[in-house]
Amino acid sequence: MKELKKILFVCVENAGRSQIAEGFLREFAPHIDVVSAGTEPKSQLNPIVVDVMKEIGIDITKQKPKELTKDMIAQSIIVNMGCMDRNSCPALFVKDVIDWNISDPKDKEIAQVREIRDQIKNQVLKLVKKLEKQL
Repeated sequence: MKELKKILFVCVENAGRSQIAEGFLREFAPHIDVVSAGTEPKSQLNPIVVDVMKEIGIDITKQKPKELTKDMIAQSIIVNMGCMDRNSCPALFVKDVIDWNISDPKDKEIAQVREIRDQIKNQVLKLVKKLEKQL
């Protein structure tokens, strides 16, 4: 059986999109090693993001924003969630990145954050199918 690299979800603040993706991957494929990080991580998760994940039974309260490191990059398949800030965009620092181009939930109403959550869920499910074929 082929060994799978870690999946790394990246965005700038690591407080929303990448945390949602990490939560979904842990839920749908607990056997796959996953982490999320940001180039300019916030001190805590976006509370609306935590709430919309709780609505569907996924608790991400133990996840914390982390700074993107070279070790994380070297050991992972990298998924960039999208960029709100071109100067801090993780895709600028990483080559061979999968880019999902998903809107940032920051400063959005809860209905919009639910839409973002559902979009990320669909992308994560597609990724899991693709990864399962590689095993």
